[in-house]
Amino acid sequence: MLLIIAGLFEVGFATCLGKAKLSVGSVAAWWYVGFVVSLSISMLLLMKASESIPIGTAYAVWTGIGAAGTVLVGIFLFKEPVTFWRIFFITTLIASIVGLKYVAN
Repeated sequence: MLLIIAGLFEVGFATCLGKAKLSVGSVAAWWYVGFVVSLSISMLLLMKASESIPIGTAYAVWTGIGAAGTVLVGIFLFKEPVTFWRIFFITTLIASIVGLKYVAN
């Protein structure tokens, strides 16, 4: 559970970074604050999760959740293109994460 939450905070820090890039002044500064907070929480939760899960598996799951979530945020929030290949490869990534988690237990 901690690892899933850590992955969601990874999506959060990537989203904050994207929003900061599109903002100026104090609005951008607040997005950068959100980035630092999300990054810190994500790393702390990853560290805690790796105490009970092998680090290779934990890191793969964490980055996979972050990558898949960030692609979805990009599509829905930043209006990035939805193509067959993007959906195909993100689906493959998710299937790989599930498979890795399954064989690690």
